[in-house]
Amino acid sequence: MTERVSVIVNPKAGRGRGAKMIPRIHEVFAQAGVTDIRHTTAAGDETRLAKLAIANGSTTIVVVGGDGTTTHVANTILDSGADTRLAILPAGTGNDFAKVLGTDKCDPLIVAHKSILRTDTKVDVGKIEDHYFLNCCGFGFDVAVLESISRNQRLRGNAVYLYTALQQLFGYRGFEVSVGKGFASRHMLLVVANTEYFGGMFRVAPGARIDDGELDLIEVLDLPASRRVAVFAAATKGDHLKYPECMMDRSKSFELEFPAPPAYETDGELRRAASATLTVSSCPSALRVLTAYD
Repeated sequence: MTERVSVIVNPKAGRGRGAKMIPRIHEVFAQAGVTDIRHTTAAGDETRLAKLAIANGSTTIVVVGGDGTTTHVANTILDSGADTRLAILPAGTGNDFAKVLGTDKCDPLIVAHKSILRTDTKVDVGKIEDHYFLNCCGFGFDVAVLESISRNQRLRGNAVYLYTALQQLFGYRGFEVSVGKGFASRHMLLVVANTEYFGGMFRVAPGARIDDGELDLIEVLDLPASRRVAVFAAATKGDHLKYPECMMDRSKSFELEFPAPPAYETDGELRRAASATLTVSSCPSALRVLTAYD
């Protein structure tokens, strides 16, 4: 059985990396007999194109873009209830989910030819409010970093996150949250993770799996400035959990309570919660994907 394939390209992904990939994308997918290749023209356009692809009977959507574009397409697939497979050719700054699927190191020609073959690999996704996420949902420090990134147009690639995170490292004041029935405590960062990766260069949840039906909760309590650099550096290798201020738990769902509805991010997309009490849960085997290992 073969797949009916549509390709969605975000030319602005990676601050122009997506546009540079367009000639190669058309070349390799033409070799695989795929001609339905569409380019986004405005923010959020990938959602419209994904809905159109699903309505037209596409059974695989290949995303050429970053984590934000990928998550928007994944949400469209999941909201539709269709058995549409997600494939990724990374063109963003972090490309965290492509790392998990292994397609971050695949030649586009290989992905193009794999895209027409049927596979049934399914992975978990996370959900908070009405939003699905592939990598993680974060509160606190990373929200401050992303808000700063949106104001910085000079740097590219992983340097964007690294530079702005260092800027925020000493000035961020922390936030209050309680997990489950626990007492509220002051945190620097709280991440509910479906995968290991975070921000393009951090292994925030070492050992997290996308096929275990659970999420990993990583709490980083508020730290004095003298210790923040050490924990920040350790997180690039997944070694931060050796610090007593860093804790990890694993469960099918987590209930979080804040003093007021918080800002949060899902796969790099900034959002504002509707409630001060939030449930973050795993949706096991919810999404069919193409991996480099199929």
